[in-house]
Amino acid sequence: MPGMRGMEHIGFTVPDIDEACDFFEKILGAEVLYTAAKDFAGEGGWMSKHLRVDDTCVIKEFRYVRCGNGTNLEIFQYEAPDQAKTPPKNSDIGGHHLAFYVDDMDAAIKFLHDNDVDVLGEPTAYTDGPNIGLTWCYFMAPWGMQLEIVSAPNGTVYDNEAKADGRTRLFHPAFVDETKI
Repeated sequence: MPGMRGMEHIGFTVPDIDEACDFFEKILGAEVLYTAAKDFAGEGGWMSKHLRVDDTCVIKEFRYVRCGNGTNLEIFQYEAPDQAKTPPKNSDIGGHHLAFYVDDMDAAIKFLHDNDVDVLGEPTAYTDGPNIGLTWCYFMAPWGMQLEIVSAPNGTVYDNEAKADGRTRLFHPAFVDETKI
């Protein structure tokens, strides 16, 4: 796509925007930047034409949130007659998760446990392939959204080989100031 520079935001819908933003602030250290709209309902067929949702759907509110130096989050709360109330599993079509980089996996897991966050299993470290050096662990938002923390203090096999070869590397906080991430 001409002029594409990177991902500006990821948007997702939650059942309670106050609960979600509170969770992102208190647990992930995010900053709520602003409320973009409240009680937005398009006229005529606007909602189905522009968003492919029911025309009687209302965006109760949506806010922009920033987590560290990563992608912005656009958090929505909708009211719709045909709204699904259960988030998709990773294995479902449209399933997804958001992953956040942490410097210290053990400290992050302890923090999640200390704050009564549902942590799924124990941290898992890759033992083969290009992700050697990366450890990950899933956890759950209160409304059932799947989230993940990852850490690779010394980079991964891929990152280190890509740096040596001049290829594009994956996101890593230590690489942010380098000319080729």
